[in-house]
Amino acid sequence: MALGFVRPARPEDASEIARIQLATWRTAYRRMFPPHVLAGLDEDYLARGWTEAITAAPSARHRVLTAVEQGESVSTVVGFVAAGPADEQALAPEEKPLPDDVVAITDLLIEPRWGRRGHGSRLLAAAVDHWRDDGFRSAVAWVYEADDAMRKFLGSTGWEPDGAGRALDVDDLLVPQLRLHVAVGGE
Repeated sequence: MALGFVRPARPEDASEIARIQLATWRTAYRRMFPPHVLAGLDEDYLARGWTEAITAAPSARHRVLTAVEQGESVSTVVGFVAAGPADEQALAPEEKPLPDDVVAITDLLIEPRWGRRGHGSRLLAAAVDHWRDDGFRSAVAWVYEADDAMRKFLGSTGWEPDGAGRALDVDDLLVPQLRLHVAVGGE
């Protein structure tokens, strides 16, 4: 029987997080992005970015958490969430800065072969606990309009569209996103 749990990411997790990110994007987003864009992503480059996010976070309120599946003889990192105080990346075009008590998810991914085992729910619950401890009162996350799985998952936990939208320019293809939000304060 397998057991799932969440823990803070460690520097040695960076390459696995990058591998999960690429595997998930190449599976989940293959119909959203041009194939050459997904094929051209560099795992080593992503791993260096994750190493920095884990070892040199901009603040104590920036976190990377990993979902781990513990089997009888091996532990496997199967997903991750990264979040921190909402910055310019959390904004819609021409939007004013969000309040200091808003946290933004930058990534929330479970490798597809490990889906439907509760890892996403455990990651999100652990993140919310940290957000409350850090004084955040609400959270935002950008999701691709075509990413039904992520929209449904977050929606099932109370996240709703806040009316903000944007489109990412991916090799001359505009990929629309909408922003979801949820209250996380202890009210």
